[in-house]
Amino acid sequence: MKFTTLALLLITALLVAACAPLPAAQVAPAATEAPAEAPTEAAMGEMADIVDTAVGAGNFTTLVAAIEAAGLVETLKGEGPFTVFAPTDDAFAALPAGTVEALLEDPQGQLTQILLYHVVAGKVMSSDLSDGMTADTVQGSPVTFMIGDGMAMVNEANIVTADIETSNGVIHVIDAVILPPAEEAAAEGAEMAEPAGNIAEVAASAGNFTTLLAAVKAAGLVDELTGEGPFTVFAPTDDAFAALPAGTIDSLLADPEGALRDILLYHVVAGKVMSGDLSDGMTAETLQGAPVTFTVADGAVKVDAANVVAADVEASNGVIHVIDAVILPPQ
Repeated sequence: MKFTTLALLLITALLVAACAPLPAAQVAPAATEAPAEAPTEAAMGEMADIVDTAVGAGNFTTLVAAIEAAGLVETLKGEGPFTVFAPTDDAFAALPAGTVEALLEDPQGQLTQILLYHVVAGKVMSSDLSDGMTADTVQGSPVTFMIGDGMAMVNEANIVTADIETSNGVIHVIDAVILPPAEEAAAEGAEMAEPAGNIAEVAASAGNFTTLLAAVKAAGLVDELTGEGPFTVFAPTDDAFAALPAGTIDSLLADPEGALRDILLYHVVAGKVMSGDLSDGMTAETLQGAPVTFTVADGAVKVDAANVVAADVEASNGVIHVIDAVILPPQ
């Protein structure tokens, strides 16, 4: 996974809380940017495909230009069916200055990945959605749906108009561009290396886990984190350790086989737990013995009181989720 400047706008924590489907009337919110002018079957003699429907609507000019630049026109005019979450021109305009231009300069790279992240294979109507439901995109990563108070969201974007049917699928209009999870995790502006090594090696190559690695070494846990695994590690950054009260780290290092070891093991879960496996209120037993609790809300994930600032950094023997605070086991 690569965290770029654009991808850092979103720290995705993906969920899998499954609830019963809601009625379509609750899923489809009132339109705020409805493409009322979209061609209809009656107006055109036959239903238009996804691309022609978007062109005819008139408020997806940036999206259509991006699809053309990325060479995806034929794909989205194909048999399908596809479900497209279509950002309006205003949604693209809300991106930081220069973003669209930068994407258009790399049409076969990041632009294609972002566009494919807005497409799901198959025809998913609003009545098929439920709160916490996920769906794999053509890009490969899943999107997550949140439904409540008569509103529906896909990741952080509101679905402002739902169920615009086309000859090869359906369009749901959204008010923001959604971004796929970064392929390279970063924390505090430092990039993580590709997961070519084990957990300890990946953390060492990142450059911002020096305190964590020193603590792991002092507690005699290096073999554990370089072992076969798999393990899931919630890794506090150097800044997270620095935020502890003065003298705490020195005190812990003075007791490496006691409190320090307990705290470090409380940051490790046996098995490979990806962000897509998490749900609000879920718990997982740590190697220390006590469980951690996950909170998932408004597109953010917490483990106990710490925010997950970079998820799914894969290693040869597990996965790292970067957190912004040191979590402590129960007394």
